[in-house]
Amino acid sequence: MDDIDDAAWAAKASAALAAHDAHLAQRFDAGDDPVRLTMARAVAVDNWVRQAWARCIPTDASLALFAVGGYGRGELFPHSDIDLLVLAEPDAQAGQQEALARLFALLWDARLPVGHAVRSLSECTTAAADVTVMTALLESRPLLASASEIARLNDAIAPHRVWPPREFFAAKREEQVRRHARFGDTSDNLEPNLKDGPGGLRDLQTLRWMALRIFGAHGLEALVPLGHIGIDEQASLEREARVLSKLRFGLHLVAGKAEERLRFDYQQSLAARLGHKGDDDNLAVEQMMQQFYRSAAVVQRINDRLLQRFEEQIEGEGETAAIDAEFASRRGYLLARDAFWPGGDAERVFALFAAWAERGELRGLHSATARALAESLHALPSYETASPALRESFMALLRGPMPVRTLERMAKMGVLARWIPAFARVSGRMQFDLFHVYTVDQHTLAVLRNLEAFASGKPDERFSIAHEVWPRLRKPELLLLAGLFHDIAKGRGGDHSELGAVDARAFCEAHGLRDADTALVEWLVLKHLLMSITAQKQDISDPDVIHRFAEQVADRERLDYLYLLTCADIAGTSPKLWNAWKDRLLSDLHAATRFALRRGLEHPVAAAERIAENRQAVQAILADDGIDDVDALLARMPDATFLRARPDQVAWQANAMHGAAPGVPVVRVRRLATGDDALEVFIHSPDRDGLFAAIVITLDRLGLAIQHARALDGPDGTIFDLFQVLPVDTRQRPDLSAIERKLSTVVAGSLDVRPARRAQPRHLRHFRTPVQIGFSPAADGLRTVMSLVCTDRPGLLADMADVLRQQRVRVHDARIATFGARAEDVFRISDRHDAPLDDTQLQALRDALQAGIEGEP
Repeated sequence: MDDIDDAAWAAKASAALAAHDAHLAQRFDAGDDPVRLTMARAVAVDNWVRQAWARCIPTDASLALFAVGGYGRGELFPHSDIDLLVLAEPDAQAGQQEALARLFALLWDARLPVGHAVRSLSECTTAAADVTVMTALLESRPLLASASEIARLNDAIAPHRVWPPREFFAAKREEQVRRHARFGDTSDNLEPNLKDGPGGLRDLQTLRWMALRIFGAHGLEALVPLGHIGIDEQASLEREARVLSKLRFGLHLVAGKAEERLRFDYQQSLAARLGHKGDDDNLAVEQMMQQFYRSAAVVQRINDRLLQRFEEQIEGEGETAAIDAEFASRRGYLLARDAFWPGGDAERVFALFAAWAERGELRGLHSATARALAESLHALPSYETASPALRESFMALLRGPMPVRTLERMAKMGVLARWIPAFARVSGRMQFDLFHVYTVDQHTLAVLRNLEAFASGKPDERFSIAHEVWPRLRKPELLLLAGLFHDIAKGRGGDHSELGAVDARAFCEAHGLRDADTALVEWLVLKHLLMSITAQKQDISDPDVIHRFAEQVADRERLDYLYLLTCADIAGTSPKLWNAWKDRLLSDLHAATRFALRRGLEHPVAAAERIAENRQAVQAILADDGIDDVDALLARMPDATFLRARPDQVAWQANAMHGAAPGVPVVRVRRLATGDDALEVFIHSPDRDGLFAAIVITLDRLGLAIQHARALDGPDGTIFDLFQVLPVDTRQRPDLSAIERKLSTVVAGSLDVRPARRAQPRHLRHFRTPVQIGFSPAADGLRTVMSLVCTDRPGLLADMADVLRQQRVRVHDARIATFGARAEDVFRISDRHDAPLDDTQLQALRDALQAGIEGEP
């Protein structure tokens, strides 16, 4: 032992390890194997841990030292924990307490992230009752221990004492199920966890732990000669382990800490460090993430198969029950009876999925058949080269029972990517934004699941009319095909809708669909964004907007198909994207367009006619409510209200005004749908400059995000403002009375309300949208239309409203749309005299808005 003091030794060790880590980082950047690098780091740490032990622990002490956990595997990533076990009986623990305290302090001073436990043999057995502790001990590696001490530790956690193979397997499988559930049972998240997420490194480790406990096999390769894993499967897992290890090693380096979640903060830096080169259509970060998602998918597939085999090893193969000449059931799994299935015959592959779909009671696909399927994928033709009979077999699956579940299974097993090569290109493909929270293939499957839910015929409060529209579909499988192809051309360059429509037509023609059916699928893919854009970016209360949309749709069949596809697409893009407001918006557009088509496009609805019809409908509603002097009440409301709002909305507003004296502010709030937090806010008040801004800022301070705003001018200098809002914090249900009281106080009092200051959420910092501010004259020539595109952030609309107030600009209408991190808002504005803004005012407003956005908190 050297003669330097502990502080000097710790500094020396810390510097040496830092230099070694820097060298490993250089080797990593040069392309060295990450698995080899983690082993090299463990060896380096071993050296300094042993030196520290020699400094602190007497040579005659009855203590043994083991590495456990990942360190026990001989695997240390740049910032991984270093877990140690000191094995000592109680007397030895007491006698060496000070020496051990010195040891751990020395290691910490050397900046080693050490976690430690000091246990006797009996304490190891007791602690191992916790399966997490047991797992760590299972991979113990002696650092300073005799053969007898190693044997005694192994005996202390032997199966006859704790965790027999059956119980250990069940516990670790359940642990994996719970762990996957924390991530929504999918690896296809925008910020996946490389270690604990589905298909991550923990899944590989779980297989190794099970192999060790059940078979006594150190490493999955030891299972190959036993027949429990194929050479191809073991090679695939080893390959994907290296991909995942490379990502994790690089992530630790980029983050500078033990980070396991591939957060937006690190994705671009890591992609650059790994040498990915991107372009406009396939960013470097998207290439890196696609590699991860594909690796995770392979790990998940093989993990499923091996868990099933381990289960059979423990519980027995079970009886085989014949289903038909081709397939049987064993322990609830679908099994191909022919040992040489499918023998290069793709028809037998499709027959497998047909048999699976017909038997909903099956637990899944038998591991032997799943492996045979994986090994035969290379021989499966694409639809382009397949026989007409095989193409018809695929269409039979779409028309058969559980078609969406079948497509999901085909996608998971890799069959769909072989059958449709374009689907293979989007498998695992992410889009680096906050709007699409799934990879393209997983988003597509989510859309198909939504369509399947519509087919159930059961009312769903999230989709108010979908269950009514679905039964009108002539051929539901056409909608499934449109859903399958709507995003299939993402990342190829050009308009993905146009390219996808070409793919869809080619597919439909190859599968022998009638010309009319092919044309419908092609049109749906081409126009799958039309209804969403129209509803969210245009004023669907304007008869001209409805007429133009109806002209593009052309008939009611297309409208029904497009409506369902649009709902499924929006809801399948992000769980948070669909809400009662969007449901109302799309159902209103569907109803208005259906009426226009029924009336005939040669008879467009004039504004005066629409106003008269709605006024009459409102009168009937109010009369039923027992309200007298209906005509006098409606005379206080602007004609534009009857043009732009539904009769039930106008009647609700009129009810709110009933009994209120002219000139007295009226504020009412209601829920858009039962059980939903989307709210509608109505404010009727004498107008004052800055009133709109004060209302918007107050709503923002109340934690309500504005989805749509309409500010109409009423008679005698009054305003009729209508807002659709959603709570920012969905965990708290809004108090309608409290909202009404606060807004009433603001409307009736001082308008000097200032926007709240907030920190920008972390994830928004990585998605910057260049500010675009545009002005154009309104169609009627009475207003100015202002469009604003920029990065969204909390309080953005409130800040913009405050700028408009300072510039003495009045707001007459606002359409608020947010797509991930991108805000796209449109305002109809005027000066304080209700005239369009002149060039000088426009430039001043542009400068003020630019400063307000770029000067965000």
